[in-house]
Amino acid sequence: MSVSLAKGQSVSLSTADGRTMTPVRIALGWDAVRKGLFGGFRGAHVDMDASAILYDASGSHVDQAWFRQLRSREAAVIHSGDNRTGAGDGDNESIMVHLDRLPPTVEQIVFTINSFTGQSFAQIQNAFCRVVEESTRTEIARFDLSTTGPHTAEIMAKLSRSEGGWKMTALGEIANGRTFQDLLPSIAPTL
Repeated sequence: MSVSLAKGQSVSLSTADGRTMTPVRIALGWDAVRKGLFGGFRGAHVDMDASAILYDASGSHVDQAWFRQLRSREAAVIHSGDNRTGAGDGDNESIMVHLDRLPPTVEQIVFTINSFTGQSFAQIQNAFCRVVEESTRTEIARFDLSTTGPHTAEIMAKLSRSEGGWKMTALGEIANGRTFQDLLPSIAPTL
């Protein structure tokens, strides 16, 4: 059963018998805002990009997966590829995380979404982030990202090591930037 997360809430990524779910998929979806009496579109092609940024215990950025680097160095984090329009129903981009393959030095993975082409969140609707236990295709949690406004990015969620496993925390911090590199200063306080 899926949990609807609010900003700041967490969910364990452990199974009922205490095993860590792996792999998990962090999926992202959005739609362009439709405007106009005759179904005209404003922002018909909205290029939102999901990224996963890996951090060690000291809060140092150690690796990433994003549209220009689809795999982390150990291939523990794999990006599905760039969706430049948001067209279609359901997930638009996803990032698979093999928690059991992560080096022990990785303590947190932060997930961001940003508009590479500069459109703001006022031009998208129905945006969400969800975590899926991939082996059973079961949605574990969902987080609504539909905060509209002039911002071009959001620090969505993070996975962090906790005693005996991993947990996902909804962050929902608005930011501005075209790539995850632009967001690094805004991510630091969330670690």
